[in-house]
Amino acid sequence: MSNHETINPGARIGHVHLKVADLERAVAFYRDVLGFELTTRYGDQAAFLSAGGYHHHIGLNTWHSKGGSPAPAHHTGLFHTAILYPTRRALAVALKRLRDAGVTLDGASDHGVSEALYLRDPDGNGLELYWDRPREEWPTDEEGNLTMFTKPLSLAGLLAELEE
Repeated sequence: MSNHETINPGARIGHVHLKVADLERAVAFYRDVLGFELTTRYGDQAAFLSAGGYHHHIGLNTWHSKGGSPAPAHHTGLFHTAILYPTRRALAVALKRLRDAGVTLDGASDHGVSEALYLRDPDGNGLELYWDRPREEWPTDEEGNLTMFTKPLSLAGLLAELEE
């Protein structure tokens, strides 16, 4: 038994700050492809983007990485940044934006609790774009324990959200 208290349930992960090789390329991806708003810049070295007018959800900088290469596979580091969309339709809009921009997905999964798209930004940083199903729809076993899974996500089914 641990004598440590658990984290306050109101805690949230507020933003991610990424090292990038080319600031303009990274800004173009997060702004023009994903749709984040540019909130501020620090010259040609850093930029901050957000959704909904927040000060920033994504920070990008070239302070120690200008012209650098992506981290090698099979090394430690950030696996991916997950961006939560409020609805399935909003995720479908994101998928359409990715397709229109010619972005290739690494995968697409139904996890029971959520549906997710996986991809890489221009610097090789992993991204998960997802929406959560309502909690009452999350899969559980007979004791009420969460039973997440990974199944293929139908991209056609997701895009059908845009036709409704």
